[in-house]
Amino acid sequence: MSQVYDEVSDWIADDPDPATRAELVDLLERANAGQQDAADELADRFKGLLEFGTAGLRGALGGGPNRMNRVVVIRAAAGLTSYLQETLGRRDVTVVIGFDARHNSDVFARDTAAVVTAAGGRALVLSHPLPTPLLAFAIRFLAADAGVMVTASHNPPQDNGYKVYLGDGSQIVPPADEQIAAAIDRFPRAAEVALAQEGWESVDDSIIDDYLASVTSVVAEGGPRELKIVHTALHGVGSSTMLDAFARAGFADVVPVGEQQQPDPEFPTVSFPNPEEPGAIDLALASAREVGADIVIANDPDADRCAVAIEDSGQWRMLRGDEVGSLLGHHLVQRGVPGDAVFANSIVSSRMLGAIARAAGLRHEETLTGFKWISRVPGLRYGYEEALGYCVDPTGVRDKDGISAALLVAELAAGLKADGRTITDVLTELAQTHGSHLTDSFSVRVDNLSIIGRIMDRLRAEPPSTIAGQQVSRMDDLALGSGELPPTEGLRYYLADDTRIIVRPSGTEPKLKIYLEAIGSAPEETAGRLSAVRAEMEQLTRP
Repeated sequence: MSQVYDEVSDWIADDPDPATRAELVDLLERANAGQQDAADELADRFKGLLEFGTAGLRGALGGGPNRMNRVVVIRAAAGLTSYLQETLGRRDVTVVIGFDARHNSDVFARDTAAVVTAAGGRALVLSHPLPTPLLAFAIRFLAADAGVMVTASHNPPQDNGYKVYLGDGSQIVPPADEQIAAAIDRFPRAAEVALAQEGWESVDDSIIDDYLASVTSVVAEGGPRELKIVHTALHGVGSSTMLDAFARAGFADVVPVGEQQQPDPEFPTVSFPNPEEPGAIDLALASAREVGADIVIANDPDADRCAVAIEDSGQWRMLRGDEVGSLLGHHLVQRGVPGDAVFANSIVSSRMLGAIARAAGLRHEETLTGFKWISRVPGLRYGYEEALGYCVDPTGVRDKDGISAALLVAELAAGLKADGRTITDVLTELAQTHGSHLTDSFSVRVDNLSIIGRIMDRLRAEPPSTIAGQQVSRMDDLALGSGELPPTEGLRYYLADDTRIIVRPSGTEPKLKIYLEAIGSAPEETAGRLSAVRAEMEQLTRP
């Protein structure tokens, strides 16, 4: 324990936060007393520095280099500021900073502002917890050089994160992430980073009005608005902004789920604050049945994602992200888009949007997973990824935006209701026109990230020649890159019947993700093929 003792002691001496210092002192004392659980916890906290990548930082709160805490954030802010000053060639860089309502989000935002200000930059801090899309909007609206959003999005309550945007309003991509990480390494001790006690600016709430004016422009004026909506914010920061957006766009009949309306960092009514997770929108569905709603719309805790549930054949169900992605693309085409408009989605999303775009004579692009790639597609008019992320107004927000997407969903549903039709009718028509594009996905969660590497190594060393009775007609090792895509860790398979399978590690959580898509003219037969492929992939990716 002597080496660990020295490392922990050094960290404690560098930590400005009495709470995380006390955590580490307690763990160290218990480990020295022979308690194995404390020794194991210390080993995990000090096994390396929380890695800064294209998703910025994200991890569990707590003391130590492998946790989210003030030391890690102060060093990250110093590295980011240094990177901006070096690349832009001036000290007076401007950084706009937002934060959600998670534990310590306001503290991390204030520390970031203090670092930027002390380094000679200008820090603009949003005045209270607000949605991530509003921060992304503010970067370009306020002509900032970069933006920081303190959020862990839909991660569990014990997590927090640090998302970085550059001045174009898009999330960072290589090589910026590596260059920022290298700059962070030049600040090994938080105590040596200057912190201003004042001097940063608070952005007044007029920025909310500016954002709302932008997002409400995504819906056409004068269209149908008769629609009863149930909305849940899942204890996040989206409720007030979303309800204001609905009202300004003319949707007056909105019922919020009261138990989940106010921000709460403990997320007390859900086991996992992600609308994709089973049970997360149960309260919203119960409310929809009670009030006779036409549609349910859910935002994740930082409101950059949008989930939709509908009543289908007498039963409420949540639409898959790919279904919403196709519906919004189709709706935009029906409304009319310029001939040079470009639609885009990530490689793990359905190929249906590509079919819709081609039929409309529009260009379609596939990108790597994440809006940091989708938002950078030249000429982008609309982009989405299957994990409930939609960019319906890239001129306003160059990122996924669950608020503007919700407005476009409401416009679509209200127009269909006025015509005596439903979202199910449109999904059926899309399948008849372009074929049934059925998607599915599952995850392999792990406690040790090395397990994911071993699974990927095994799949490369022993590539399957058939899956579910179908020949593997093509296998792409995405780590090698191609003319269309930069390198990324993952494998992509195409079967003889055009079924597609992608296996890739999650960029933000300790799990391996497997994405499946089957295309066919007969929905039941296509669903059967997809089910068989899933069963075999569950075996092939077993740890």
